[in-house]
This record gives sequence, structure tokens and C-alpha cells, in this order.
Amino acid sequence: MQTLKRAAAVVSAAALAVFTVLVLDAAPAQAVRPPGIPSLSTAQSELNALTVASESHGDSYDRDLFPHWSSVGDGCTARQYVLKRDGSDVETGSDCQPDSGSWQSDFDNQWTSTVSNATVDHVVALSEAWASGAWAWSTAEREDFANDISSPQLWIATTSANSSKSDYDPAEWMPTNTSVRCDYVKAWTHVKYLYDLTVDAAEKSAIQSHFDAYC
Repeated sequence: MQTLKRAAAVVSAAALAVFTVLVLDAAPAQAVRPPGIPSLSTAQSELNALTVASESHGDSYDRDLFPHWSSVGDGCTARQYVLKRDGSDVETGSDCQPDSGSWQSDFDNQWTSTVSNATVDHVVALSEAWASGAWAWSTAEREDFANDISSPQLWIATTSANSSKSDYDPAEWMPTNTSVRCDYVKAWTHVKYLYDLTVDAAEKSAIQSHFDAYC
């Protein structure tokens, strides 16, 4: 009987070890945030430099005015590139489309392994950009903005987080994940600064409040 108990214990321990390895192997790596998020001091200087103005031309906005998910090289669209860059263990087909992987939505701190649930969000929404000055840009300039993989403009977000954020600015919406809020408003400010977009008074006040509260 003791021999049987010892054998059972050995089998149980081995099974537990295998289970532990499988769990650890399945755990996603730490999430990767987009590049170019500035320091707080830089973001503060950029916020101070932004022009404060009311939004305009909103009625003439059309998403098609911003050609998006254009090719960014190596056969990848901007969306595919970001999913590869910021995902974990991403496997793609010959067309660069991810077939599998894990992605963290920093906005709501949720992981997903469903490719269709890993959307790529424009941190400064296209309609927000339009009303903040992009209405005066050329189509080529708007395309550059909508496919910018070098700045912190493109973030992975679950479908629900992306829908919740919509085209709101930081005075109207903030991520439910409080740990990302500092980087979020720094990224927002940096993108607006890079593209010489305006902020309205409520937006600027909210960003400053978020700097003070979360940074």
C-alpha cells in the first residue's frame, strides 16, 4: 500500500510539474507599449506649446479622407505591423496577417488571443485630428498620420475598449486601467504636438489634471 501511495505521489508531482510548465509557457510576455512616449517633462513642455482653439469643420469629416492601414513595408500594413510589433508570440502568414498570438489591450488591461479582437486604435482619433486641424492637410499628410508606426499614435485595444474610447479626448474618456493613464496622456499630447494639432480648453485642462494625478 505504501508503495502504491509513493507511486501515486510521484505521478501526481510529475503531472503538477508538467501542468506548471504548460501554464508558464502559456502566460503572455509583458505588454509592449508603442514607441515614442515622451518623459513627463517633455510632454509638459509640449502641452504648454499647443495652440488652444475650438474644434471646427466636424460636419465635413469622413473617415475615408484618412487612407489607413496602408503598406509600411515588408508586405505589411500599418495594422499588421503593430500587431506583430506589440504582440506576444505572434505568428503570421505570408501575407503578414497574424494567424495567432496574444495581445494586451492596455486601456482595459485585458489580454486576448483572438486576432479579430485585437484592434489597432488611433490614440488621437481621426475625427479628433480632423477637427483639430487635419481638415487643412493634404490627403498624403492624413495618410501619414493614420499609419504612423513611429510615434505613440497606434495602440492595441480590444474591440470593447476601442468602442468605448471612440473619438473622445482626455476630457471625455480615460482608460479604465489607471496604470496606463500617465503614458496615455503623454502619448496623446506628443501626437498632437508632432502634428501641430490644436487642443480645446477643456481638453488641455483635463490633460494637465491627468499629468498631476497619474504622473
